Amino acid sequence: MIDVDAGETDLLTRRQHRTRTAAAVLGVLLAGSLAVAAPASARPLERGHFHDEDTLVFHDLCGVEGLTVTDEITADGSFNTVAHGPDGLYDGLEVSRRDQIITDVATGAWVRVTNSGISSKDLQVIDNGDGTLTITNFGAGNTVMYDSDGNVIAHDPGMTRVQILVDDAGTPTDPSDDQFLEFLGVVLGSTGLNADFCAANLAAWGLD
Repeated sequence: MIDVDAGETDLLTRRQHRTRTAAAVLGVLLAGSLAVAAPASARPLERGHFHDEDTLVFHDLCGVEGLTVTDEITADGSFNTVAHGPDGLYDGLEVSRRDQIITDVATGAWVRVTNSGISSKDLQVIDNGDGTLTITNFGAGNTVMYDSDGNVIAHDPGMTRVQILVDDAGTPTDPSDDQFLEFLGVVLGSTGLNADFCAANLAAWGLD
């Protein structure tokens, strides 16, 4: 069980990458499907399928002091990492379906979030020459939040682009040892409905 300060991470925007894990947030990962053919010059590093289960604990969720929740996550998907260009830097792709149960520890109230699609695709990886990489990352798909009666209370399709900074551990062509350093910002904001999942969640629990 991982303990996270929700005041420092944004609810429902968790980005998880198989080889570059940018810690953060409860998984608004997105839907759709993707078929990508790597160019002839691309060299695969790893590919496969995965099943993950995890539980996070968030404090002061959505800015509500004292609101502590657990986030039980189940994810199934596939990943592919290939090298491109003369520098041999690797781009990663992850397509997944996630199911989350977010529960108020104090009351037992809960909501369910489903998300499926392109959870993470590296559009550009830049070697900064100082032991770090700047990665422009893309996600697209659909996210739905349900209350405990099964009613849809928030829905958001769309896509986003963000940039992160990672430490390459002295091996820029080996993403397996990369460590997340900093979220650099949103390159392209959500093109979807921009639903307020925090507001929907709090309303379902009578905390709005």
